[in-house]
Amino acid sequence: MDLTQGTTKEKKGRAKKMMLWFGIASLIMSFGGLTSAFIVSSTREDWLFNFKLPESFTYSTLIIFSSSIVLFISKKALKKEQYFLSLATLIGTFILGLAFIFTQFSGFNELIASGYNFTGPTSNITMSYIYVIAVVHILHVVAGLISLSVTIINHLQSRYSPSKILGFELAATFWHFIDILWLYLFFFLYFFNKIN
Repeated sequence: MDLTQGTTKEKKGRAKKMMLWFGIASLIMSFGGLTSAFIVSSTREDWLFNFKLPESFTYSTLIIFSSSIVLFISKKALKKEQYFLSLATLIGTFILGLAFIFTQFSGFNELIASGYNFTGPTSNITMSYIYVIAVVHILHVVAGLISLSVTIINHLQSRYSPSKILGFELAATFWHFIDILWLYLFFFLYFFNKIN
Protein backbone atom coordinates (compact mmCIF):
# COMPACT_ATOMS: atom_id res chain seq x y z
CA MET A 1 0.00 0.00 0.00
CA ASP A 2 1.36 3.41 -1.00
CA LEU A 3 1.41 5.62 2.12
CA THR A 4 1.56 8.76 -0.05
CA GLN A 5 -1.84 8.12 -1.65
CA GLY A 6 -5.24 9.22 -0.34
CA THR A 7 -6.70 12.40 1.08
CA THR A 8 -4.83 14.65 3.51
CA LYS A 9 -7.01 13.29 6.32
CA GLU A 10 -6.16 9.69 5.40
CA LYS A 11 -2.44 10.49 5.22
CA LYS A 12 -2.55 12.17 8.66
CA GLY A 13 -4.38 9.15 10.05
CA ARG A 14 -1.75 6.76 8.71
CA ALA A 15 1.04 8.99 10.06
CA LYS A 16 -0.52 9.02 13.56
CA LYS A 17 -0.91 5.24 13.53
CA MET A 18 2.70 4.81 12.40
CA MET A 19 3.95 7.13 15.17
CA LEU A 20 2.00 5.10 17.73
CA TRP A 21 3.51 1.84 16.48
CA PHE A 22 7.01 3.34 16.57
CA GLY A 23 6.35 4.34 20.18
CA ILE A 24 5.07 0.85 21.00
CA ALA A 25 8.15 -0.72 19.38
CA SER A 26 10.43 1.45 21.53
CA LEU A 27 8.50 0.46 24.66
CA ILE A 28 8.83 -3.22 23.74
CA MET A 29 12.60 -2.77 23.48
CA SER A 30 12.71 -0.90 26.81
CA PHE A 31 10.81 -3.59 28.69
CA GLY A 32 12.77 -6.28 26.85
CA GLY A 33 15.89 -4.63 28.25
CA LEU A 34 14.42 -4.59 31.77
CA THR A 35 13.48 -8.26 31.71
CA SER A 36 16.87 -9.16 30.18
CA ALA A 37 18.61 -7.30 33.02
CA PHE A 38 16.41 -9.25 35.46
CA ILE A 39 17.61 -12.55 33.94
CA VAL A 40 21.28 -11.50 33.92
CA SER A 41 21.08 -10.28 37.54
CA SER A 42 19.67 -13.64 38.67
CA THR A 43 23.26 -14.99 38.61
CA ARG A 44 24.15 -12.76 41.60
CA GLU A 45 24.86 -14.48 44.90
CA ASP A 46 22.32 -12.33 46.72
CA TRP A 47 19.52 -13.13 44.25
CA LEU A 48 16.29 -14.23 45.92
CA PHE A 49 14.82 -17.43 44.51
CA ASN A 50 11.37 -18.85 45.18
CA PHE A 51 9.99 -15.38 45.88
CA LYS A 52 6.23 -14.92 46.11
CA LEU A 53 4.59 -12.33 43.91
CA PRO A 54 2.03 -10.21 45.77
CA GLU A 55 -1.49 -11.62 45.59
CA SER A 56 -2.69 -8.15 44.56
CA PHE A 57 -0.66 -8.50 41.34
CA THR A 58 -2.91 -11.44 40.38
CA TYR A 59 -5.99 -9.29 40.96
CA SER A 60 -4.50 -6.42 38.97
CA THR A 61 -3.81 -8.83 36.09
CA LEU A 62 -7.46 -9.90 36.02
CA ILE A 63 -8.55 -6.25 36.24
CA ILE A 64 -6.44 -4.99 33.34
CA PHE A 65 -7.40 -7.98 31.18
CA SER A 66 -11.07 -7.24 31.91
CA SER A 67 -10.52 -3.58 31.00
CA SER A 68 -9.39 -4.58 27.52
CA ILE A 69 -12.52 -6.68 27.04
CA VAL A 70 -14.69 -3.75 28.17
CA LEU A 71 -12.85 -1.40 25.80
CA PHE A 72 -13.35 -3.87 22.94
CA ILE A 73 -17.11 -3.81 23.69
CA SER A 74 -16.98 0.00 23.69
CA LYS A 75 -15.43 0.12 20.23
CA LYS A 76 -17.92 -2.42 18.83
CA ALA A 77 -20.79 -0.38 20.27
CA LEU A 78 -19.43 2.80 18.69
CA LYS A 79 -19.28 1.12 15.29
CA LYS A 80 -22.92 0.09 15.75
CA GLU A 81 -23.85 3.68 16.72
CA GLN A 82 -24.74 2.56 20.26
CA TYR A 83 -23.26 5.74 21.68
CA PHE A 84 -24.47 5.44 25.28
CA LEU A 85 -23.16 1.88 25.62
CA SER A 86 -19.89 2.90 24.00
CA LEU A 87 -19.44 5.84 26.39
CA ALA A 88 -20.46 3.82 29.46
CA THR A 89 -18.01 1.02 28.71
CA LEU A 90 -15.28 3.55 27.88
CA ILE A 91 -15.76 5.11 31.33
CA GLY A 92 -15.79 1.57 32.75
CA THR A 93 -12.38 0.96 31.16
CA PHE A 94 -11.05 4.12 32.80
CA ILE A 95 -12.36 3.02 36.22
CA LEU A 96 -10.78 -0.42 35.79
CA GLY A 97 -7.51 1.33 34.93
CA LEU A 98 -7.66 3.19 38.24
CA ALA A 99 -8.45 -0.09 40.01
CA PHE A 100 -5.39 -1.65 38.37
CA ILE A 101 -3.13 1.07 39.79
CA PHE A 102 -4.75 0.72 43.23
CA THR A 103 -4.09 -3.04 43.31
CA GLN A 104 -0.51 -2.48 42.15
CA PHE A 105 0.12 -0.21 45.13
CA SER A 106 -1.57 -2.80 47.34
CA GLY A 107 1.00 -5.23 45.95
CA PHE A 108 3.80 -2.88 46.99
CA ASN A 109 2.32 -2.80 50.51
CA GLU A 110 2.40 -6.62 50.52
CA LEU A 111 6.08 -6.57 49.57
CA ILE A 112 6.82 -4.08 52.36
CA ALA A 113 4.84 -6.19 54.85
CA SER A 114 7.00 -9.16 53.82
CA GLY A 115 10.07 -7.14 54.73
CA TYR A 116 11.16 -6.02 51.27
CA ASN A 117 11.54 -2.29 50.71
CA PHE A 118 12.70 -0.74 47.44
CA THR A 119 15.95 0.55 48.95
CA GLY A 120 17.75 0.47 52.28
CA PRO A 121 18.89 -2.32 54.57
CA THR A 122 15.66 -4.31 54.07
CA SER A 123 15.84 -4.15 50.29
CA ASN A 124 16.75 -7.01 48.00
CA ILE A 125 17.93 -6.77 44.38
CA THR A 126 15.24 -9.20 43.21
CA MET A 127 12.41 -7.27 44.81
CA SER A 128 13.91 -3.94 43.73
CA TYR A 129 13.65 -5.15 40.12
CA ILE A 130 10.01 -6.07 40.69
CA TYR A 131 9.32 -2.60 42.09
CA VAL A 132 11.02 -0.96 39.07
CA ILE A 133 9.25 -3.13 36.49
CA ALA A 134 5.84 -2.50 38.09
CA VAL A 135 6.36 1.26 38.60
CA VAL A 136 7.58 1.83 35.03
CA HIS A 137 4.53 -0.05 33.77
CA ILE A 138 2.24 2.01 36.06
CA LEU A 139 3.63 5.19 34.45
CA HIS A 140 2.51 3.87 31.07
CA VAL A 141 -0.90 2.98 32.50
CA VAL A 142 -1.18 6.62 33.64
CA ALA A 143 -0.36 7.69 30.06
CA GLY A 144 -3.11 5.31 28.91
CA LEU A 145 -5.56 6.82 31.38
CA ILE A 146 -4.76 10.30 30.07
CA SER A 147 -5.48 9.15 26.51
CA LEU A 148 -8.71 7.51 27.70
CA SER A 149 -9.68 10.79 29.42
CA VAL A 150 -9.24 12.69 26.15
CA THR A 151 -11.25 9.99 24.37
CA ILE A 152 -14.06 10.23 26.94
CA ILE A 153 -14.19 14.04 26.55
CA ASN A 154 -14.30 13.73 22.76
CA HIS A 155 -17.03 11.08 23.08
CA LEU A 156 -19.10 13.38 25.30
CA GLN A 157 -18.75 16.08 22.63
CA SER A 158 -20.04 13.64 19.98
CA ARG A 159 -16.81 13.74 17.99
CA TYR A 160 -16.88 10.03 17.16
CA SER A 161 -18.97 8.09 14.67
CA PRO A 162 -18.53 4.78 12.83
CA SER A 163 -16.68 6.65 10.06
CA LYS A 164 -14.76 8.98 12.40
CA ILE A 165 -13.02 6.78 14.93
CA LEU A 166 -9.27 7.40 14.58
CA GLY A 167 -8.71 9.00 18.02
CA PHE A 168 -10.67 6.22 19.68
CA GLU A 169 -8.66 3.57 17.80
CA LEU A 170 -5.32 5.11 18.79
CA ALA A 171 -6.27 5.22 22.48
CA ALA A 172 -7.65 1.65 22.31
CA THR A 173 -4.52 0.31 20.59
CA PHE A 174 -2.28 1.83 23.26
CA TRP A 175 -4.49 0.54 26.07
CA HIS A 176 -4.54 -3.00 24.65
CA PHE A 177 -0.76 -2.80 24.34
CA ILE A 178 -0.23 -1.89 28.01
CA ASP A 179 -2.63 -4.72 28.91
CA ILE A 180 -0.62 -7.26 26.89
CA LEU A 181 2.59 -5.77 28.28
CA TRP A 182 1.47 -6.36 31.87
CA LEU A 183 0.38 -9.92 31.04
CA TYR A 184 3.87 -10.53 29.63
CA LEU A 185 5.56 -8.99 32.69
CA PHE A 186 3.38 -10.85 35.19
CA PHE A 187 3.81 -14.26 33.56
CA PHE A 188 7.51 -13.62 32.98
CA LEU A 189 8.03 -12.98 36.69
CA TYR A 190 5.74 -15.86 37.69
CA PHE A 191 7.29 -18.53 35.46
CA PHE A 192 10.88 -17.29 35.83
CA ASN A 193 10.48 -17.80 39.56
CA LYS A 194 8.96 -21.27 39.07
CA ILE A 195 11.74 -22.62 36.84
CA ASN A 196 14.57 -21.40 39.06
